[in-house]
Amino acid sequence: MNTLALIKTAQALVANRKGLLAMDESNGTCNLRFAAVGIAQTVEMRREWRELLLTAPGLSDCISGVILYDETLRQSKPDGTPFVQVAHDAGLMIGIKVDTGAKALAGRPDEKVTEGLDGLRERLQAYAALGAQFAKWRGVFAVDDGHLPSGACIEANTHALGRYAALCQEAGLVPIIEPEVLMDGSHTQARCQAVTEAVLRGVFEQLTRQGVALEALILKPNMVVAGLECAAQNTAAEVAQATLQCLRRAVPAAVPGVMFLSGGQSGELASSRLNAMHAVHVAADRREGPSPPWPLSFSFARALQHPALGIWSGQSANRVAAQQALLKRARCNRAALLGDYSAAMERS
Repeated sequence: MNTLALIKTAQALVANRKGLLAMDESNGTCNLRFAAVGIAQTVEMRREWRELLLTAPGLSDCISGVILYDETLRQSKPDGTPFVQVAHDAGLMIGIKVDTGAKALAGRPDEKVTEGLDGLRERLQAYAALGAQFAKWRGVFAVDDGHLPSGACIEANTHALGRYAALCQEAGLVPIIEPEVLMDGSHTQARCQAVTEAVLRGVFEQLTRQGVALEALILKPNMVVAGLECAAQNTAAEVAQATLQCLRRAVPAAVPGVMFLSGGQSGELASSRLNAMHAVHVAADRREGPSPPWPLSFSFARALQHPALGIWSGQSANRVAAQQALLKRARCNRAALLGDYSAAMERS
């Protein structure tokens, strides 16, 4: 394992106030999103959509890398140029989703554990040979007002994240660690914060046990928000304060970057909350405390793609307009990293 090279890759992912475009939806998830806007659910349409995303002009001004799905990593443009080469030529680093999805946790039907460790060493080596520089694994945690997630669920998923991360670094890939506390439910923001802190502590305990170099990974957590069905929804400033407090309590300073998932938030809401985390630190009086020890960025999927997908709708004539919609959302999020996102940015 070349730890120095891994550290440089991890640092490059969060350099220059850029984020990640997560376009690693499984074929099933991608097909569901296509069906919702009337697009045929075929291999060729998925290829066209992913080419549209990768070839958006100027994408690398705001995006440092893209997370791909296995199918996408192996696809090419009609002229035969592999998507990996397209991404590299555009100045984008290549990542790959390597888990095989969340399945029911035995004996606990309301909870899930992410699978995919069997054969992972060989798959990681193959992905590295195809040009991948980093990988991603997602663990999900359902929340209620007092019982979920169980200790068993936290232990199972954090242990898997630790083993995955160790195997990634062995293969020369930077692991993105994605523990997602889900927004589904009526739980309060305080409950989300307590669960997120417990999950993150479990994650870093397992990473340490597995001998993972913390300087050579990226954390991709949820923001600390109330459940979607909770009557009390917090302001962007309140989300920022709770999220930063949670991270300071649970995430080691050695980690080179934190890149938030959107978790089903709208693009506008995710951008405004991300902006609030940076705005409190560009204020002259810094009333919210010192700046975090890690860069805070984004690794969004739907929050970046959704407007573009609706505009495209599978029609070649809409390609340029869809790319412009993608670039607008990317620019909004980069503005948020500068604490400079506003309603005016949305109208531009």
